[in-house]
Amino acid sequence: MKGSVSPTRNASAVRIHFRLEGRSVALDGRIHAARGDLADISLAGTLFSAHYARAVELTCVAGGAPVLSAPSTSATAVSELLRGESFHALDITTRWAWGFCGHDGYVGYIRRDALDRLETPTHRIVADMAPLFSTQDIKAPIADHWPAGALFSGQASDDFIATGEGFVHERHARPIDAPERDWVAVAERYLGQPYIWGGRGHHGVDCSGLVQVALGRCGMAVPRDTDLQCEGIGAPLAAQAKLRRGDLIFFAGHVGIMMDGERLLHANAHWMAVVVEPLADVVARLAVDQADPIVARRRIGA
Repeated sequence: MKGSVSPTRNASAVRIHFRLEGRSVALDGRIHAARGDLADISLAGTLFSAHYARAVELTCVAGGAPVLSAPSTSATAVSELLRGESFHALDITTRWAWGFCGHDGYVGYIRRDALDRLETPTHRIVADMAPLFSTQDIKAPIADHWPAGALFSGQASDDFIATGEGFVHERHARPIDAPERDWVAVAERYLGQPYIWGGRGHHGVDCSGLVQVALGRCGMAVPRDTDLQCEGIGAPLAAQAKLRRGDLIFFAGHVGIMMDGERLLHANAHWMAVVVEPLADVVARLAVDQADPIVARRRIGA
């Protein structure tokens, strides 16, 4: 759908009118913020909406907060924000904010109390879970715990990084301008985490969340869901190509990371955890319902 904008003036206000031309554009609601009554202002020339809003950027201040499909604690989690990641809010009520995640544009609802004013992060947690000490002392009481991948703003002070909420030990974090290099090794650190639909590592992780956070900690921004990753990460591999460490194997609604030529690292609902197992075992398990379970193989880099 195309629109041309023509302002008209009356005695009370300036109104913006659209003249719509052509067919409607089908937008993916996961990554385009539009609902029945409201849409992101960036879609104004593409999609008709009763109202448009310009997003307000906020920071997630909870260790982790689910991004939900509806403004209800019983709604399905579609993703998760980690501490320090940004959220672009288009509609804010007392309890909920609706908008999209800053790192991947994923749309959903998040609890209002999990968000606060925008913070410019300086560091990222690299430990599996980093204690937030109340003072610069490893014997001090623990004020909180921040998960791997969490972002925060702080200043180095002796062996610690001082934040507005406490102190992170320098061995548990690194500057965000010094990303990690081995994304498969990053993914390995999630071994044993429970499988949680929509999770990105706060208390659990799902298959595409694991791929996203591992690559993200190495400075590579990738989409959230498996189908989007299958279209947008790396280059395709022929079925007969020899697999190697770091190759991505895509199934219907699932993705895993090759540890080597034979073993797959993946967060999965069969084991309800992040595990490593032979790729042949995974294929055999899924072949009960699908003759050829692997839908794509992709490689990052040369």
